[in-house]
Amino acid sequence: MRVDHIAVNAANLPETARWYIEHFGAEVLYQDDTWAFLKIGGTKLALLTPGQHPPHMAFSVTEEALKAEAKRYGKTVKEHRDGTASIYIEDPSGNSIELIAYRPGHAYEEAKFEAAMP
Repeated sequence: MRVDHIAVNAANLPETARWYIEHFGAEVLYQDDTWAFLKIGGTKLALLTPGQHPPHMAFSVTEEALKAEAKRYGKTVKEHRDGTASIYIEDPSGNSIELIAYRPGHAYEEAKFEAAMP
């Protein structure tokens, strides 16, 4: 398991994505009207439209681990439009944590992301 991405709200998604590109050299991995996925160095940043998902930190896990954690927490695994699957849980302080699994061959698969890092 490792930190996969950090997700923050972006009131104006295009403007916020552009800001991260201009100030930190972010690379856009994916962007549409409701969210953007950026790569900054060895980190991924998700920009969310408010109310879509809670701001959160995500940990990459295997599909098997995701299923086990979903059972442990009484959650249903959610399939996302980008081919990933995840659950959201909260730490004792109420912070949202996403456990996310990437299927082999996925565009943002952990191994491909790490191979692309300088």
